[in-house]
Amino acid sequence: MLVPDPKVVRQLLTRYATLRIAQAEGHASAVSRELEDVSYTLCVMMGTSRIEDAIARADALLAEGRTAARRTADPDGESGLSLAV
Repeated sequence: MLVPDPKVVRQLLTRYATLRIAQAEGHASAVSRELEDVSYTLCVMMGTSRIEDAIARADALLAEGRTAARRTADPDGESGLSLAV
């Protein structure tokens, strides 16, 4: 099974949350369409048909990534990742 890039998932979750806030504040027309698009994309990426399930899976994926990163860090607290860009 393909695993979505956690960075992209995090960006989509952030965008989803931002759009939900905008929708609650009454910004309706353009926000609603973009919210539908982001919701659909999250569902497709996470292999679900409901946004609630997609968010739960996305959260689990990101939590799993944080746990794996902690396990691979060396005793000095270094992650072993290069600082070069």
